[in-house]
Amino acid sequence: MATNKEIKFSDDALALIEKIIKRYPEGKHKSAILPILHIAQAEFDGWLSPEVMDYVASVLKIQPIEVYEVATFYTMFNLKPVGKCLIEVCHTGPCWLMGAEDVVRYIEKKLGIKNGETTADGMFTLKTVECLASCGTAPMMQIGETYHENLTLEKVDTILEEHRNAGVRRTHWEKEKIKS
Repeated sequence: MATNKEIKFSDDALALIEKIIKRYPEGKHKSAILPILHIAQAEFDGWLSPEVMDYVASVLKIQPIEVYEVATFYTMFNLKPVGKCLIEVCHTGPCWLMGAEDVVRYIEKKLGIKNGETTADGMFTLKTVECLASCGTAPMMQIGETYHENLTLEKVDTILEEHRNAGVRRTHWEKEKIKS
């Protein structure tokens, strides 16, 4: 994250965060941490820097370590910059048995990156993740909120080309901002 960028939620994000916090009784605001981290990740370039996590802690009036514990536990939170298109390939049992490892190797070769890396143009990041709960349609990957199931290498080619042409990351939070 650029050091000259102010770490502050947009007015729309703050209004939503206030609504989320009000769902919980006084003294239990920490329960809002997951949705607030999602909003923070969308607001601050798709990842959570230590400064952003500290800011989230200040908004929730909790200790920064409490935010770090949650953000480092869940693979849905990115702790380093990611490309506009985050490709998350499930690599647990059923997906592995159905060829997820081949899909990962194919994407690595096609994009010239390894798992956890981002393409030089900043477009794609590849990440293997634990179960995405689509075992019956393995192998599968998720890009944004979209599941791509029953993958073949040909399907992977089509999906990557569609995302390269779209060139834009759209998270749930960003879609909501567009609607308003």
